[in-house]
Parts: sequence; C-alpha cells; structure tokens
Amino acid sequence: MRRWEGFEHGINFGGWLSQCDHTKDRYDNFIKEEDFKRVSEWGLDHVRIPIDYNLVENEAGDYIEAGFAYIDSAIKWSRTYGLNVILDLHKTYGFSFDDGEHEEGFFENRSYQERFYRLWENFASRYGHLGDSVAFEILNEVTDKSYCDKWNSISTECIRRIRAIAPKVKILIGGYYNNSIEALPDLLPPYDDKIIYNFHCYEPLIFTHQGAYWAAGMDTSFRISIDAPYSELKEATRKNLSQVSVGFEDFDETKSLGVEYFDKYFSEAVRIAEERNVPLYCGEYGVINLAEPKDTLQWYKYINEVFEKYGIGRAAWSYKEMDFGFIDDHMKEVLPEVIKLL
Repeated sequence: MRRWEGFEHGINFGGWLSQCDHTKDRYDNFIKEEDFKRVSEWGLDHVRIPIDYNLVENEAGDYIEAGFAYIDSAIKWSRTYGLNVILDLHKTYGFSFDDGEHEEGFFENRSYQERFYRLWENFASRYGHLGDSVAFEILNEVTDKSYCDKWNSISTECIRRIRAIAPKVKILIGGYYNNSIEALPDLLPPYDDKIIYNFHCYEPLIFTHQGAYWAAGMDTSFRISIDAPYSELKEATRKNLSQVSVGFEDFDETKSLGVEYFDKYFSEAVRIAEERNVPLYCGEYGVINLAEPKDTLQWYKYINEVFEKYGIGRAAWSYKEMDFGFIDDHMKEVLPEVIKLL
C-alpha cells in the first residue's frame, strides 16, 4: 500500500479554530507557537488543524482576513519547526457533523455548495502553492449514508475546482458515518494520484467513549477496562450506545481486546486502498479522558501496531482539552510512553 510520506505521525489541534466560541481570546491563547515546538520535539511530522467556516467567513459569506491570519500563523509556525499541516474544514456553511452546531441544508442547497466551492478556491489560491507541506481535507465527517451520492458529486466538483488552481496539493476525502471504514468502498475512485482516503477510528466506541456526555444513550457514570472480555464490551455497547460497535462477533467472547481486533477492523480499508492504489490515513483516533491512563496506553499500543503494519498515516485526537487532551493532567503518568506510539 502506498504510504503518505510526511504525514505518518501527527496530532490534532482540535478546539483552537473549530468547535469553540470563536472569540479572539480563544484564537490567541488556546494554541500558541510553543505548542508547535512541543509537538515537533515529540518527534511528530505533522499537525491536523480543524477549521470552522466561522473563522474566515461571516454569515453573509464575506471573508474575514483576520481569520486567515491565524491559518497563516499556523503554517508559519509549522514550517519553523519542521511540521507539515492538514487544513481540515471541520464545518461549512449548512453542514456540521455535530447536530449542536445547528448547521443544515448543505446537501440540498446549491448556493451553500457554491459557497463551499468558493471557500476552497480561496484556500487553494492562498495555500495551494506550498507543495507537500500543506494538504487539504475538504470536509470533516459526513454523517448520514443517504448523503453518499451527493457527497461523491460535491467532493468531485470541489476537487476539480481546487485542481484548477493547485494541481499538486494533496486532498483528503472521507465518507459517511463520520469517516467510517464502512464508507470507503462507496467513495468514487481517486480523482488523481494526489488523493488520500481518510477514515477515523474510535473503536471500540464503548471503550474510547466510556461515560461520554454527548454519546446518545450513554450512562455518564459508566466505566470499562481495556481487559474486559468481548462479551462484556458487547453487552455494555447494547446498554449504553445507540450505534453498534464494530466486530465483536468475530472473536471469542471470553477473550479481551487486542491487536487482532484492529487488524480485522482495518482489513477492508487496506483492501480498498491497495485495490485503488491510494494512501490511507486515519485523521482522528483516541481515548476519552475518563478511561484509566494505563488502559489508554494499552489501546494505543494495540492500534499503533496495526498502523505500523500497514503503513497508515494518522493524527491522534487531540492535543489539548476537548475531552481527549494529551497534555492534560490525566495523561501525565503515561504521556511519555503514549507519545512514542503516535
């Protein structure tokens, strides 16, 4: 399988320019130059930077130059410390993966889609000349499977418009169910040889999201160990989650989670990537801060072994706060070891 060199070991700067209150104080203080320096010293090669349209557009669709200045700074700091950058449009006008954002209508409204295309043309004009140091992720986590055909059409048009301005920039594309592996076969074949297939992995969700207040049906007091047998993971999923977790039926119910789980889970993505000769990238993966730190470390050991086996690039979620923060207090005892696994 083709590797995506320069984007193999990364981390997300979630909550800085996206999923935030969009105030100057947040932009100025949540992430600073020293954070780029620290990530570089960890030995990582890139950062994924989620961006909401609110940063660079007002409600009328006019561009906000002060917002672009933060992206400019992020790219400058990345280059200073030898990091590459993925610019991830986490929310566009009319669509967010998060219902709480109250963005809707994108997949039905051509004017919203045109606004999306224009924004990416703007990004391409500003950053598309920076070669392999900057990549574009055109939209984060398409939700419903019903959007599949529309998303294939919209993403193809968006890529076409970007290519007219930036013919060499790498472009990431993911599918429905929030960039699930299940969606990859339904993506169109790569537009060209500079397309990257993107997926996210928070499996098993009952472990990585134990007690998560935003997970539908979850008992926020629920906790579970990484050593719980598959039978317990399966039953806890049934009780606490509205969506079914992946793959428990393929393993002996008396056994516990291990490397074989992720090897099985990634197998379809690897097959598609090899068949279509496209690099594979995991743009988000991680464990909630409510899990036991030693269990979090073990999860990273399991998933890292499979990433390395297949040469899958990735960016962990997330550097700071956002219920997953690496530099937060809960990670102190295991952080040096986890960093080695990113």
